[in-house]
Amino acid sequence: MNFRTRLAATASIIAMLGSAVSAQTLAELEAAAKAEGMLTTIALPHSWCGYGDVIAGFKAKYPEISVNELNPDAGSADELEAIRANKDNKGPQAPDVIDVGLAFGPAAQAEGLLAPYKVSTWDTIPDDAKDADGHWYGDYYGVMSLVVNTDLVDNVPTSFADLLKPEYAGQVALAGDPRASNQAILGILAAGMARGAEPGAEAAEAGLQFFKELNEAGNFVPVIGKAGTLAQGTTPIVIAWDYNGLSWRDGLNGNPPVEVIVPSDVSLAGVYVQAISAYAPQPNAAKLWQEYLYSDEGQLGWLAGYCHPIRFNDLVERGVVPQELLDKLPPPEGYAVAVFPAIEAVNANSDAVKAGWDSVVGASVVD
Repeated sequence: MNFRTRLAATASIIAMLGSAVSAQTLAELEAAAKAEGMLTTIALPHSWCGYGDVIAGFKAKYPEISVNELNPDAGSADELEAIRANKDNKGPQAPDVIDVGLAFGPAAQAEGLLAPYKVSTWDTIPDDAKDADGHWYGDYYGVMSLVVNTDLVDNVPTSFADLLKPEYAGQVALAGDPRASNQAILGILAAGMARGAEPGAEAAEAGLQFFKELNEAGNFVPVIGKAGTLAQGTTPIVIAWDYNGLSWRDGLNGNPPVEVIVPSDVSLAGVYVQAISAYAPQPNAAKLWQEYLYSDEGQLGWLAGYCHPIRFNDLVERGVVPQELLDKLPPPEGYAVAVFPAIEAVNANSDAVKAGWDSVVGASVVD
């Protein structure tokens, strides 16, 4: 059964916290988390997936717990390094929780960096989007897109193949460093799949070749694309998750106008996962944070940020998604054909991209 089938099939919800690895009741967990008094997150930019409002919602529900936000613009690899570097540090530089790309969850688990915990809505998370023992679990997904400043780009590209055209000289960027950023790494996977390669090492090789050609043509801009560089014209075309592009578009409020395009030659879905550090200074606050994120309230917070929460179908089937949120989502065509690569393919792509970017493409991407 594939990811989308499993996602559509899961409609049950566990009512009590007794499914958690811990034997704590919700009241006991809340009391223990409040006693700790702080939660340390990392790599959660407020414009990403509605995280600004999600964090505000958690603070409003638990005002006794302060949220210490580390390095909002860090990549997935940086998050794992922060755990490694702070194994013996119980201070504010040690993250309690991480939100990383799918390939990074099993890698962190294998290294012993994660603590198992099952949230109370565990059964509504598809089996192939979580570790069976609760070390990591899918939280949301999006589709790789082309985010375009239409003040500067007259002919909006509609495919990865278009990006090689001479008219896009000095315009195309990735939304991260492909040696560390899951978003950028999967942007390369998408480029390879757009050329007909199978997800995994084959698509990574094809994607690296695509970016080599893009760089040699002078179309690639070695700057991390984000809302500011998009608006300023440094990176008029950014390869990024749809929810980031839509958030940037809304934040810029038409100045400049922005279009978000799901490429016609590939529709790649990417799942991100949550996990708790095995060395979390505030383990109870970390568990409570996960409970909040996987509650209906937390999941709807991500949906308001244009992300498809992992429990989306369960929410829709139970009729708890406000119609105005559904109306704000992009047209469903690109999502209906989206490909969810197996985790083995995601891992193989990640390894190949990180190992091959410097030698094949040779462009150092800077912030």
